Formats: sequence, C-alpha cells, structure tokens
Amino acid sequence: MLDAHQHNLPVGTICIEDLEIGMSRSVSKIIGDREIEMFAELSTDHNPVHLDDDYAQDTIFGGRIAHGMLTAGLISAVIGEQLPGHGTVYLGQNLKFMAPVRPGDHVEAVVSVREIDYGKRRVTLDCRCLVGDTVVLKGDALVLAPSAKFD
Repeated sequence: MLDAHQHNLPVGTICIEDLEIGMSRSVSKIIGDREIEMFAELSTDHNPVHLDDDYAQDTIFGGRIAHGMLTAGLISAVIGEQLPGHGTVYLGQNLKFMAPVRPGDHVEAVVSVREIDYGKRRVTLDCRCLVGDTVVLKGDALVLAPSAKFD
C-alpha cells in the first residue's frame, strides 16, 4: 500500500526503487533561430558562429550552428522531468560533441539507465542527442535519484 508521501510524487518521477537497467526516456525539439537567440541572451555566449550567417559561412561548419550546451540542455530536460525526474540532483555530466546542430534541426535527446547503486541512490545514465540517425552529442551523467522512502 502506498503512503501519502508516495502519492504526492510529481508526475514523471521514477523513484530509484522503480528504476531498471536499460530504462529509457526521450524528448525532442526543433532548434530554431529563436532558441539559439534566446540561449545566446541567457548564457551571454554571442559567438558569431551561432548568430552571424556571413561569419559562420567561413568557418569549418559552413554555416551557423546551435550552441552545444543548448543541445545538452535537452538531456537535462529528460533527466529533470522524466528519468529519474523531479527531485533528481545532478552530480556530474560528461559530453562529447560529435556533429553540429543547425538552425531548424529536429533534435532528440535520449537518456538510458546504465548502472544503479541503490545504497547510495546514484544512477549512471547514458545520454545522446540525435538529428535523424546522426549522433550529434553523446556522454553520460551521474545523478542522485529521488527515493520513495523517507530519509
């Protein structure tokens, strides 16, 4: 029988007691000019490779690209909202940027459970972002997962 504490868990939260190796969740979003401009404003990263077509044309990318951390933010969205979800505490994140995300790209962030340390409530997650079949970002995260038990 569930106690009152468990009934009040936010929707989308998967407590460590219910996590399983291989469990996976994702989110997708089109990264357009508006998102890139908003991220530049919020982060204060106004590198012209993200904002200036003429400048970006002469770079190795041959055109404007989204901020890598904007793409990585989609991983944070999956972790904070779905897997494990609300109450999760980020302990670490490793990222490797594999390919550029361009304005208008549809990005899917996928997070999967790799390891679970129930005693310490620590969960290692595999993370990747894709544009179509192309992996544009990959890495892993270490998080402290919420628990249904009282501490």
